[in-house]
Amino acid sequence: MRAAQWRPTRALGRAAALYLALIAMAWCSLLPILWALAGSLKRQSEVTTPALFPRDPQWSNYGAVFELMPFGRMFLNTIVYAGCITAGQVFFCSLAGYAFARLRFRGREVLFVAYLATLMVPLTVTVVPQFLLIRTLGWADTPWALIVPGLFGNAFGTYLMRQFFRTLPTELEEAAVLDGCSPWQIYWRVLLPNAKPAVMVLAVLTWVNVWNDFLWPLVMIQREDISTVTLGLVWMQGQYVSNWPVLMAASILILFPLLLVYLLAQKAFVRGITLSGLGGR
Repeated sequence: MRAAQWRPTRALGRAAALYLALIAMAWCSLLPILWALAGSLKRQSEVTTPALFPRDPQWSNYGAVFELMPFGRMFLNTIVYAGCITAGQVFFCSLAGYAFARLRFRGREVLFVAYLATLMVPLTVTVVPQFLLIRTLGWADTPWALIVPGLFGNAFGTYLMRQFFRTLPTELEEAAVLDGCSPWQIYWRVLLPNAKPAVMVLAVLTWVNVWNDFLWPLVMIQREDISTVTLGLVWMQGQYVSNWPVLMAASILILFPLLLVYLLAQKAFVRGITLSGLGGR
């Protein structure tokens, strides 16, 4: 009888410990954002003080961002940059994932493993060869240098789409073959519309990675009129290194589109992670 009474207590204790751990992890993740948000409303003299919230919020710091750098232009550049690469990644990764998941050809598994092996190559190793190739093509310091290298997919996106396509029933493909569909029509009209959760996951992850990208724009771009927001933030820090409230305000403005994208695609994102097998289940 006592053992039966202890079971609910143990379950309650485990649940409480789990929630406390999750709250602690969430607090560690959200505290820097909260500190940046509070710092963006402080005066320069209040930035180093331990108080979290400012006494007199300085909303003018957000207006100063647009005065100190062409933030609107950089914001638009980043949207175009991220949008083009996201569209390209979704198309080519889904196409390659469909080929590896559904089409049968000699050396398919070997080629797929070799393609996945590129995930172990650090990004910094490929920066110099890509830079030399872009300079040879005459694309240095142009929008093409930002868009083209990331346009044609990557190993992770291909793996994600392959895993999802393998979960779809083969009856869909067999019915399409009986109706006379070609492999391209099967991909475009049958399988891809049913892969919307995985497409949403890939689109959100690609958008976030491209939006936060700093190394490649730093290497390729020198002109202010085609720079991205992350590059503009660093340039502003170099010129106005002591103006931390304005820098924090710019950081919050850069973060806002990412939060908006995730909020709009949250349900599809979580569902895609679960169905594609990336959730550990």
